[in-house]
Amino acid sequence: MPHSHSSPLRRALVALALAVLTLALAGCGRAGSPPVKGPTGSELPQYPVDRNFSLPESPTWTKAKRRGHLVIGVKEDQPYLGERDPASGRYAGFDIEIAKMMSAALGFPPDSIEFKTIASANRETALQNGQIDLYVGTYTINDKRKKLVGFAGPYYMAGQALLVRADEKDIKGPQDLAGKRVCSAAGSTPYQRIQAEYPKAVLVAYDTYSVCVDNLLTYQVDAVTTDDAILLGYAAKVPDELKVVGKPFSEEPYGIGLPRGDNALRFALDDALAADEKNGLWRKAYDATLGLSGVPAPKPPPIDRYPAT
Repeated sequence: MPHSHSSPLRRALVALALAVLTLALAGCGRAGSPPVKGPTGSELPQYPVDRNFSLPESPTWTKAKRRGHLVIGVKEDQPYLGERDPASGRYAGFDIEIAKMMSAALGFPPDSIEFKTIASANRETALQNGQIDLYVGTYTINDKRKKLVGFAGPYYMAGQALLVRADEKDIKGPQDLAGKRVCSAAGSTPYQRIQAEYPKAVLVAYDTYSVCVDNLLTYQVDAVTTDDAILLGYAAKVPDELKVVGKPFSEEPYGIGLPRGDNALRFALDDALAADEKNGLWRKAYDATLGLSGVPAPKPPPIDRYPAT
């Protein structure tokens, strides 16, 4: 790709500056990752806890009740969706708000949640072995995964897209990926789609998208692919350096992962989502988080109340 001789140096300096900022905040950091941004606690919705809620027919809920709180798997490197501040350890984003919303509906104070960062490739295993009670982290519902875990929702409809450097001229959509180095998260739906539908692309996989963005900023890859909601968050942090191109080329319904067969819990979460979409809390949570990327709140997708498994 043609670019000025100063561009690689400029990009490297940008990545270095971002890394220095992260290091300054936490004493340790992920080189190149855009700095954490997001709302403060006072700007976030408050979720009333249903103190009378009970679901003894759910083994997952019963275990959490004995423990006194929910353990919820999340992402830590997705701006405006699920991101962990390395300085404070606080998680923020739309997925985090959905987790808090569901915790309150199930009778657990949101501030009691134990969040655990789980990589995409390990989500099913973490739910199956009881490491976590729920997973809320850009988790696409599909038939293959339904054979392994349960899903409530969806609570958001995303679509796969491409993130490139701001001066990129050659990549306008997935049809332009032949011979290009394309980065995505190992085990993710976007990685599998590129592999199956655009085999001439040169795929690169890491555990997290932040490493992919790191490599994009320093010219080690040509594009990053995942859901548009995630990519818009990264682009919004450094708009002079990154941009999202083309139209979404898939539908990615985000669901709440839970142990397969715990239908009582799944149906309770579906009911809670429907109620919070109706009472406006879903919209408030979106506006305070993902809405900061500049994309207005869409209409929530229909909830998939599939039969008991």
